Amino acid sequence: MVAVDVGGSGLRLTTYAAERGPVRTAAGARVGSRGIDLASLVADARALLEAEGKATGARRPETPEVVVWSMRGLLFLADRVEVLRTVAAGLGARRTVVVSDAVANLVGATGRIGPGAVVAAGTGAVAFGTDFTGQWRRVDGWGHVLGDAGSAAVLGMEGLRAALRAHDGLPDGSTALLDAATALLGQPETWPHQVMTTPDAPERLAAVAPIVTAAALDDPVARDLCARTGSALAQALLRAAEGLAQPVVTATGGLLSATPVAHALDEALTRAGATRSPALGGALDGALLLARHLLETGSVPEHPAYLLVR
Repeated sequence: MVAVDVGGSGLRLTTYAAERGPVRTAAGARVGSRGIDLASLVADARALLEAEGKATGARRPETPEVVVWSMRGLLFLADRVEVLRTVAAGLGARRTVVVSDAVANLVGATGRIGPGAVVAAGTGAVAFGTDFTGQWRRVDGWGHVLGDAGSAAVLGMEGLRAALRAHDGLPDGSTALLDAATALLGQPETWPHQVMTTPDAPERLAAVAPIVTAAALDDPVARDLCARTGSALAQALLRAAEGLAQPVVTATGGLLSATPVAHALDEALTRAGATRSPALGGALDGALLLARHLLETGSVPEHPAYLLVR
């Protein structure tokens, strides 16, 4: 079995035979005028499989029984049918599954294929809830320009806005964030070029989020930004879980390591009568679980937008 998870910050691949192999990595999804550069991703994954084969002493890579390919941007930045065809042809598995990273995140976080909802709070933010039969609901994940409320990119952007308000002498600014952001990025006059003109703008904005969470202990503006971030994640998660029967509700993502954000998320869930379960794993774990389920049962739940099988 082969599991692949493609995000903006990297491609991760692992295999499972008698035991789980190491996680091998390559560059993440590159987005151009035609969407995600799928050919490069598949070529990188094939190279990682060849490296795995050499490490285990195989003369040539064995044909995988199952490949599960989890990918961000499956809904808006790629042709799903083309992704399935290209991955199947490029990696040569007997069975190929292409799944949205939102679904893989849910399976990995809950450790099962059953009713549940997850919000993923990383560079971007998206919530997803499903019972894997009739209800499949994605909430947000629109990217940092149009949405991704509760993400590190948006928190970083809001931190820079508060810093610039202080720079301009306007209300609701934060001199603490201005000082910290200047130390990180240089003079404010350079910020627009850094975060508006580069392909990795979301990652650059997300790199600012830690200075906001760090300042939250003493700075009321930063504290309020973190509280709003956690509240936004809770809103998305609750909406994703709406209508599901006894769902497991959970959250993943590096932003949750920031106590002010996680605390605000849990407070908002408590007010709504919900409790967050600990996340058991991530998208790569979910892809591997789906691969194992397909190998053992012969099928996985299918959906034309979120989970395709060949």
